[in-house]
Amino acid sequence: MVLGELGGSRRFDLSVPISADTPLTPHMVPFRMAYVRRHGDVVRDGDVSGSTEMISMGAHTGTHVDALAHISHRGRLHGGLPVDDVMVAGRYASLGVEAVEPFIGRGVLLDVPRWLELDATDLPGRATTADDLAAVIERAQVEIRAGDAVFVRSGWMQHTYAAPADYVGHTTGVPGPDIDGARLLTELGVALVGSDTLAFEHLAPGLGHTRLPVHRHLLVDSGVPIVEHLMLDDLAAASVTEFLLALLPLPIVGATASPLRPIALASR
Repeated sequence: MVLGELGGSRRFDLSVPISADTPLTPHMVPFRMAYVRRHGDVVRDGDVSGSTEMISMGAHTGTHVDALAHISHRGRLHGGLPVDDVMVAGRYASLGVEAVEPFIGRGVLLDVPRWLELDATDLPGRATTADDLAAVIERAQVEIRAGDAVFVRSGWMQHTYAAPADYVGHTTGVPGPDIDGARLLTELGVALVGSDTLAFEHLAPGLGHTRLPVHRHLLVDSGVPIVEHLMLDDLAAASVTEFLLALLPLPIVGATASPLRPIALASR
């Protein structure tokens, strides 16, 4: 049914390129790549050579999904699991990103700047409330169904390479859903959420990532994975609200996140 309704010839890549220039929160491991073997280092029969590389980076690099093991509250993960019990032989034995199921289903874009008529000067540190999201849903004339993936576009992606410090937002703050906005989404039964920022949630100016109530609500209390650093501008420019989403995490055992290359398909 989803394929029939939403599958189409318009394809949107929702990921950002991964390189040493990809913005990161300060405590994350930066991207590094080095070639282990270059063409010509070893030449095989028939004058054939190959090239390989070594990559080092944090799993929360570029477009990625947060696993439930990413956040704890008072020493407990989702389902009340004690962190000490889940950590076995130096890695998370459950709730790692390998447990995040591949998602192929209905996606919904909530384009906050468009439907609330916001411009760039309105964005820094702006919280997206439950009333805001309800207004966007009503004005976009879209229905949020149980099991949907819901992506909230803030418009903040404009800073990702032009002003990466602003994009990270420790000084400027970051627009995104506040706790009541997040609760509205979980009450609607969403399967996962995402946005075009590094935090998904609202970060007040000057506070950085010191407070993450939305992460706690989604990952610990509700068991809803979070996708961050999505490229949503192309979907918005094409006025796409509903789409077929294919989102497949790498099954990295015990990791708290996985890089992604989500693809959206929309009918014409």
